[in-house]
Amino acid sequence: MSNHYFTIGEAAMESGISAKMIRHYEQVGLLKEAARTEAGYRLYTDRDLHVLRFIRHSRDLGFSIKQIEELLGLWQDVDRPSREVKKLAQLHLNALNTKILELNAMKAELERLVNCCKGDSRPDCPILEGLAAE
Repeated sequence: MSNHYFTIGEAAMESGISAKMIRHYEQVGLLKEAARTEAGYRLYTDRDLHVLRFIRHSRDLGFSIKQIEELLGLWQDVDRPSREVKKLAQLHLNALNTKILELNAMKAELERLVNCCKGDSRPDCPILEGLAAE
């Protein structure tokens, strides 16, 4: 990778992560603190952009900050066993599958309530009755 430097605005545009989130990722330790100009402006390297893209892709898949920290550690460890990466990804996949089941149950119940409501000018409403039910 070259020795090209990017301002935080350029890094944000190149990585697809807002400047605010880049500062946050530095603050929580996912991204090493940026070099600074004499005027105090942050400067990011090509390597930093690569890490930011890794973080963005991980966030797009719903990994938590803690999980991304673990994934980054594994990614940067060339001697890592891939089973560790798979284990982390599998745990997240299991959590997503559980969440999908919960969301589908919520959707089905809400669809049932919506379909029971006539949605006319009368005050009786099966949706409100369903929400108030014990």
